[in-house]
Amino acid sequence: MDRIEWFSIIARDIGSILRFVSVATAVPLIVAVIYREWDMILPMVTVPIVLFLLGTLLVRIPREEREAPLSAALMAVALIWLIMALVSGLPFHLGIGVPYLDGVFEAMSGWTDTGLTVMRSIDEMPHTLLFWRSLMQWLGGLGIVAFTVAMASKSGLTQFRLYRSEGRSEALMPSVVATGIEMWKIYVVLTAASIGLILLSGVPVWDAVNIALVAIATGGFSVHAEGIPFYNNPLLELLIVPVMIAGALPFKIYYLIYRRRGARFIDDQQARLLFVLIAIGIVVITCDLVMLSELDLPTALHQALFMTAAAVSSTGFQVVSPNAWASVTVLFLAMLVLIGGSSGSTAGGIKLSRVVLGFQSLVWWFRRMFVSGKVLVPFRYEGRVIPKNVADLEISRNMLVIMLYLLIIFVSTILVMHLQPTSFDSSNVIFDVTSAMCNNGISTGFVSPDMDSAAKALFIFVMWIGRLEIIPVIMLFTGLFKRFD
Repeated sequence: MDRIEWFSIIARDIGSILRFVSVATAVPLIVAVIYREWDMILPMVTVPIVLFLLGTLLVRIPREEREAPLSAALMAVALIWLIMALVSGLPFHLGIGVPYLDGVFEAMSGWTDTGLTVMRSIDEMPHTLLFWRSLMQWLGGLGIVAFTVAMASKSGLTQFRLYRSEGRSEALMPSVVATGIEMWKIYVVLTAASIGLILLSGVPVWDAVNIALVAIATGGFSVHAEGIPFYNNPLLELLIVPVMIAGALPFKIYYLIYRRRGARFIDDQQARLLFVLIAIGIVVITCDLVMLSELDLPTALHQALFMTAAAVSSTGFQVVSPNAWASVTVLFLAMLVLIGGSSGSTAGGIKLSRVVLGFQSLVWWFRRMFVSGKVLVPFRYEGRVIPKNVADLEISRNMLVIMLYLLIIFVSTILVMHLQPTSFDSSNVIFDVTSAMCNNGISTGFVSPDMDSAAKALFIFVMWIGRLEIIPVIMLFTGLFKRFD
């Protein structure tokens, strides 16, 4: 299959998704009217108009009536996310005059739920753009394709493959449409509850809405340059922690609890590991801050609790810059960022499910090494015995993704240190690259508006490939240079 034939098969689906998402991107226009920011109407309206026109153009491309192969679905999803970032950067460029590359950086950081920013004066930004940043993270939390599948209520093999290609693997209901709808119902309820919880801290409604949108999406954008420390509100910081954790837990648990099927958080492997990592992180970081950074115990415990929850949940909120910590503490926090939250959540990172599967596969391999080759050692996962051929295949895929994550972080760190010579400690550079790759957003300060354009472009690429869990982007670039069969 040549490239033109492939694109004609998938173009209509890409166009449909862009047209549906264009409606959601018009919501910030309401904020512009409420705050009478009339000069932001035109810059902001470019997003829904461009997406709708581009989607309409793609829908009209003649196509062969056949289902898209998996390779085409993977490439389509990578293209959709790239297009969204390229178009969504326009309001920043047209509205406040920042370089277009900076606008694309902000948009990619928004849609991928990363939370890194290159905006210089966030406190002076129009309310329209501040809400646009929050909305991108909220919509990107569950995924662009997941949103469209739920809204369009259109099922089929192509939609299923697009949904899975975006990194969604949960199956709450028999069809992908029903699953998407249930996911969004849960998401909206969690968001509303988060807004109510954060309002208890006494912050204004505007701030509470924006904080809740990005916290439950495990994003991290803020409406103030100082971030959460701007409020100087310990209660707010305490209330944000359970919201971040809620976004990082598998949504399947909420569904089972709602359906009264006797589910408990402690019964889920990912949930158990998430809470274990938070407990370990609090203990280790608190000890490090007391012994290495010479902080008093209450301050150390406060920083450790918030930063550990933010790291494990892939949320870019922070109450302190890791740049002020010892290098070993920064690298430990980077490990938590790398692992990330649960599959089937809004969090990024390698995912807890891969860590669980990786650990169980190592135990399985070692058990097989110490018995006779004639002895069949079963592989158990989530209480089920998995056939050996299936287990070997899934374990290989799992380890491949983990190795690709580590390889890309390693190569990207070397590249960015060449592109952006800096006085920052190497541990801080490694941390920011890991944060971008795992769509976390916590920063040591290395990522800034003063970075060179090449370094910003590299970070855009890293956020993009990390959000889609690598394979779709690799397939897209592979398809540009070779024929598909």
